[in-house]
Amino acid sequence: MKAHVTVMPKSQVLDPQGKAVLRGLHSLGFSQVSDVRQGKVFTITLDDTLANPEAVLADMAKALLANPIMDVFHIEIVKDPA
Repeated sequence: MKAHVTVMPKSQVLDPQGKAVLRGLHSLGFSQVSDVRQGKVFTITLDDTLANPEAVLADMAKALLANPIMDVFHIEIVKDPA
């Protein structure tokens, strides 16, 4: 099974990379964009026999993928196309 773990900076944390992307978009003429937050997406392949993959992924995110002081994370199990 595959899962996506999306890690984003908390809303109260400054995001200089997002601001740089916002300035770049504005300079390219995309003036309708009012804010950009830049994060990371991890695609993780797990053993299909895991009983509680969300809990395992949350443990991974807390231990390594996200900084709990600066980041929030979201887990999505990706369904295989039938």
